[in-house]
Amino acid sequence: MTRHGSFDRLGAATPASPVVVSVPHGGRDYPAAMLPLLALPAGALRPLEDRHIDTLARAAWGGETVLIERAPRAWIDLNRAEQERDPAIDAGADPRRQGAPSVKLRSGLGLVPRRVGGRDLWRGQLQARDVESRIASVHRPYHAALAEALAAARARFGVAVLLDLHSMPPLGPPESVARVVFGDRFGRTSAARFVATLEAVADAAGLAHALNTPYAGGHILDRHGAPPRGIHAVQVELDRRLYLDPALDAPGPGFAAAARLVRAMVTALADEALGSLATAAE
Repeated sequence: MTRHGSFDRLGAATPASPVVVSVPHGGRDYPAAMLPLLALPAGALRPLEDRHIDTLARAAWGGETVLIERAPRAWIDLNRAEQERDPAIDAGADPRRQGAPSVKLRSGLGLVPRRVGGRDLWRGQLQARDVESRIASVHRPYHAALAEALAAARARFGVAVLLDLHSMPPLGPPESVARVVFGDRFGRTSAARFVATLEAVADAAGLAHALNTPYAGGHILDRHGAPPRGIHAVQVELDRRLYLDPALDAPGPGFAAAARLVRAMVTALADEALGSLATAAE
């Protein structure tokens, strides 16, 4: 493991797999500078975390490149574009540069989240220079490293596949809802065969799954997925009950099985990527 600013990188400098894993929402390192700015206790920010998804990714690691953000989503959201700045709390937000605000931004989940659990997160407006510092120190380095990792994987293997790993609150009773949701921005960020490969892994594990509903992926897929250039990107949302305890706070009895599931997804994607190249060469 190598520490780079606010994120960790697993894997050798030379990629061992065409698959690159991104874990942008597992961070729990709350900066000391953040605490005086909060209108809520730090513990109230946990609903914004993909709780312990970083721990799961480490347990599932098998040598491929993995980027794990340590800064919390409440500080800055890597799955939002730099322009998705919320004028309600960000003095540097310029609606003229943003176009129509997204549903996420209007609901308080912009580049810097404004609300959590129906409550205001910040005591007051954030200074433009402070938000710009977060962009420069956290957002841009992570995306630059992710782009570099994908380019290196494509250069070595002829194709790269981004698995953007997240977790989601339960959608309902486990017997009647999807436990895994795959997103490919409605077919724009990945060839269908990679989504089908992931769906087959979920089927083999006996897990109900859905595609693009209610989560189709966000800025990370839009920014890095480019099938015409040989870079495919799929978001995976796991029901937190699969790997956390009943309080959805700490790793639970299903943790080991969930780690095997993620491992199987990465392996299957790599096999599909390499197999498709071999077929094309015949």
